[in-house]
Amino acid sequence: MSESEKEKLKGINYLRILAITFVILITFQSCSYLAFKKDNRQLLSFVPVEEQELKDSIIYRFNDSEMSKNLSVRTVLKYFTAIEQEEGVGARVRRSIGTTKMRRFTPFLMLDDFSIKPPAGFPDHPHHGQETITYNLKGMIAHEDFTGSKGVLFPGDLQFMTAGKGIVHSEIPVELEDGSITKGLQLWVDLPTELKNCEPRYRDLRKRETPEVKVNDNLTVRVISGKSYGVDSVQELAYTPVHFYHFITSKKGTVFTQEFPKDFNVFIYILDGSLVINEQVFSEHSVVFFNTDGEGVVGTSASEDTQFVLIGGKILDQEVLQYGPFVETDKKRMIEVFRNYQYGINGFEKAHFWDSKIACGISEMDARKLYKE
Repeated sequence: MSESEKEKLKGINYLRILAITFVILITFQSCSYLAFKKDNRQLLSFVPVEEQELKDSIIYRFNDSEMSKNLSVRTVLKYFTAIEQEEGVGARVRRSIGTTKMRRFTPFLMLDDFSIKPPAGFPDHPHHGQETITYNLKGMIAHEDFTGSKGVLFPGDLQFMTAGKGIVHSEIPVELEDGSITKGLQLWVDLPTELKNCEPRYRDLRKRETPEVKVNDNLTVRVISGKSYGVDSVQELAYTPVHFYHFITSKKGTVFTQEFPKDFNVFIYILDGSLVINEQVFSEHSVVFFNTDGEGVVGTSASEDTQFVLIGGKILDQEVLQYGPFVETDKKRMIEVFRNYQYGINGFEKAHFWDSKIACGISEMDARKLYKE
């Protein structure tokens, strides 16, 4: 074996050791929260959340059901049904992106359709080099991180989190008084190489901040990020450009149209009901990926009540190396990230002595107090 081959093998073995160490650390960290309820007396400088009465979203009415008469339609690249699996600590998710069927779809790294109920959840865990978008559809989710940020997502709320160079946070379903579960979506988005070491940041987007377009009597669109039927969303939610729409139809045969930039990858995930796209029927929990051969997506509801998200993101021309929640572009940079996390440096200074207060659970009463602080 040549010296160069020996060095290459040595580097691969070192990376494997780091990966195994990382998995052991995360497993130990999660198990410790299940076994013990720690009295965390650490003083945290929390970012206050403005207390406001939850209001309905602003409603716009759009008379024309067509966005463009000359729209070229994208064809289907791939599709399949997301299968339920276990994730985190006792949580159940239907993962579509981030599986063997679709490892990644640049800039998207993972999509989970989650259903969780205490004591299940996602206690303290790290991220690097990516952004996460959490869309809470039912129940309540509390979050807290080692920068001092905290908050609560109510039904219809979203959170845009940029991990950047490093963050450790906890995402825990609130123990609701009526005993119901929490449901929603979480999307992982890659960051451009030049932004992977940016400072972490959060943006909680309340339901009232996302405009709804009443296209006609049978079609409503929540414009979370982007522009749909002439209505723009709140701007500057994420560093990587992402367009995110929630379509709601109430009658079989309702036609929808959505334009996207040519340099965006686009997919649909069906929450309820079924759709007809390119003369093919797709049922609940189906994910449909599109080619970049058109200016938009067109389809028709195939059931009386159908809900789906239609999401697109700017294609990133870069390599992706991913170990769990750590995302980089090459082995050298990934080894540096592991070292930073192991030694608590370069963004992870608080990683090994910070414990969230919500990791062992949070009641609905405490969550509502948290929201008012």
